Amino acid sequence: MSGLPIPWVCFQCGTDQNPCHCKVIGPTLGFGVAIVLAVICWPASLFCGCCATERGKKMLGAPVEISGQVSNAIPI
Repeated sequence: MSGLPIPWVCFQCGTDQNPCHCKVIGPTLGFGVAIVLAVICWPASLFCGCCATERGKKMLGAPVEISGQVSNAIPI
């Protein structure tokens, strides 16, 4: 086998953040961050019983917000 395929690589085309108008590293890291945060934040907010409070609702939405910030912070 000459090479192993990378199953979780995200591409974003049509951006104006770099000259080639495609991003690979930012969206892929954003996806990884979202998975890690989802595994940590969602059970934590549910088991703490704070999912009914405003802070708990922000904790449930944290993976989406932070992964978007990571994806936008890296221009390539």
